[in-house]
Amino acid sequence: MNELLQHLIEALREELKQYGEMLALLDHQQELVMHRQAPELLQSVSAINAQAETLHAVRREREQRRRCFALKVNAVENAEFVVLIPLMPADYRPLLQALVQENNELLVRVQQRARQNHLLLSRAVELMQRFMSSLFPGANPGTYNDDGHVLAGSVQPHALYDAVG
Repeated sequence: MNELLQHLIEALREELKQYGEMLALLDHQQELVMHRQAPELLQSVSAINAQAETLHAVRREREQRRRCFALKVNAVENAEFVVLIPLMPADYRPLLQALVQENNELLVRVQQRARQNHLLLSRAVELMQRFMSSLFPGANPGTYNDDGHVLAGSVQPHALYDAVG
């Protein structure tokens, strides 16, 4: 059982580390938005997507180790930590409780920061659309279909000299 607990602890620590990495990337992205550094912003999106994949894999691993421990102590396979921790040896409980709590708190912070960044980016896009509308009045704004492709507008865009003059 100690080996299963060590693996579970290792998985929780790795998850905590990866949440920290994600939070750092989201903080960096927020700074890029605030300082209007568009080229770097595109790179940060790629880094965040890669980190999301890493987080997904780490969470899957932690879940697998949690299920193994649950089965070992004759609990239901989908038993949550609140049920499993009392079934652990007493000297492991404080560490596991702390790791689970820290992971949950960091997950909440990551979700909050992701929502903040989404709002910032949405606002930036909205402002850019208004700017483009003021440069090219009468042009239909680009909209996207379900496949992510820009739909063609029904109005032909004006030449720049038509719009200015």
